[in-house]
Amino acid sequence: MRIPILAWKNVIKNPLNLTLNVLLFGLGLGLISFLLLFNEQLKEKFDKNLAEIDLVVGAKGSPLQLILCGMYHIDNPTGNITVKSATPLLRPLHPLIKKAVPLSLGDNYKSFRIVGTNHEFLDLYEAKLQSGTLYKKDFEVIIGAAVADETNLKIGDTFVSSHGFGSDDDHTHDETDFVVTGILQGTGAVVDQLILTNTASIWLVHDHGHDHEEEGEVLPVIPKDTIGITGEDIVQNSNEDLINHPDQEITSVLIQYKNKKNFQALNFGRNINENTDMQAASPAIEINRLYSMVGVGTDALRALAILIAFVSAISIFISLYKNMKERKYELALMRVMGADRWKIFNLVILEGLFLSGIGFFVGTVLSHVSMEILSEYLKKGYKYTFTGWTFLQYEWLLLLVSLLIGLFAALIPAFQASRTDIHKTLGEK
Repeated sequence: MRIPILAWKNVIKNPLNLTLNVLLFGLGLGLISFLLLFNEQLKEKFDKNLAEIDLVVGAKGSPLQLILCGMYHIDNPTGNITVKSATPLLRPLHPLIKKAVPLSLGDNYKSFRIVGTNHEFLDLYEAKLQSGTLYKKDFEVIIGAAVADETNLKIGDTFVSSHGFGSDDDHTHDETDFVVTGILQGTGAVVDQLILTNTASIWLVHDHGHDHEEEGEVLPVIPKDTIGITGEDIVQNSNEDLINHPDQEITSVLIQYKNKKNFQALNFGRNINENTDMQAASPAIEINRLYSMVGVGTDALRALAILIAFVSAISIFISLYKNMKERKYELALMRVMGADRWKIFNLVILEGLFLSGIGFFVGTVLSHVSMEILSEYLKKGYKYTFTGWTFLQYEWLLLLVSLLIGLFAALIPAFQASRTDIHKTLGEK
């Protein structure tokens, strides 16, 4: 009989022992694999949504909260800033700023945020229309690909917005209907999860004097006849018409520099923080802070996974060593029948490799299935799409590590088996 076939039969002949070793080993490797999947996809989401934005300016508060709200749309705003305060940033001929994109938040539709902004917001994420046209008038909107998929909204459909950032239908703005004029292509970025309109629409939707005090409300009540600006004006003239309404409010401004290495650009955010009533936050700095905060938890889980994998390696070693002792007579007979020491050595090594290989397979399946299940909760809570049905290159390295663990766990039992004393063993029998 061939050595690989015999090794396989030896592995599966004791199902209870096999199950214990494989589950223990698979749990450790599965946890490591899960952390790799989660961290890689989380990093991909954050990096993709950086969109070469150098600075986010908004109301004073937590800089990380400002970034998470203004760029990733997974937190509440720190407050509002007046157009007057933001005017120096919005002027088209600013010597340092290449692009300044205003954002106004406050409402949602089925938990998808409605964002008042201009068309330059699409350029940040290289978003293109899949069908329809861009908004040109008040209460016209374009929707991201994920919004279209989840809500089944189509071009020409109308809807009313809900107050705040949750899906609370008891606080809807029933007096005004938004109409869908365009649907964006999928980008994999945050724009897929947003409903975009002009800034005037965000102001106008609150003109009926609703007194909302729930968490997340940051927009003032503004009489419609005091705004004096239309969506078409904003579309045609970008930020210029916004500047003409200094007493109105926006939530934040996304900024791209003309030259990131300019000395003045490097100190621009600090100057805003020290000399204005606004706050400037650097996405790169805050996201690195977030990575370090998340990293504490993932490092602890990774250490636990490594400990489990180490214990499982000991378990495999004990199992193989015990089996070798119990099969001494069988191994001696194999030697008598012509098997040399090298074949006996390879037999036990293969058993260790089979055990670790099965453990890797079980752990990989567990990690990917768990990630897919968790993705549904992440999607409901944060509108970000995660998936368990992707295979990372890191997992090939994990397979190699798994096999090495099986190899080292089997080395001593294999060496002992290959040195079985034929005469002594047969004589004892």
